[in-house]
Amino acid sequence: MKRGKTAILSLSLILGVSVVSPSSTDAAAKSYKNCTELNKEYKGEVAKDSKVKNKGGKTKNTPTVSADLYNANKSKDRDKDGIACEK
Repeated sequence: MKRGKTAILSLSLILGVSVVSPSSTDAAAKSYKNCTELNKEYKGEVAKDSKVKNKGGKTKNTPTVSADLYNANKSKDRDKDGIACEK
């Protein structure tokens, strides 16, 4: 009896932790209609990687690094440098 309660308690804890704390990569990245909308939420540009360099020179803000967000808004990267909606 005691072994059964322990097994049920252990199983519920394991399942509870995995259900309660989902990974941040599980959420789908939002696709914005244009750069104005994206820049309202993310002050500045969105980079796909922290190592990318802006082809156009310096920018006003530090880019938000998110591969998922960049891929959802890839069409807004006009110069194809890995940074979308740069100012």
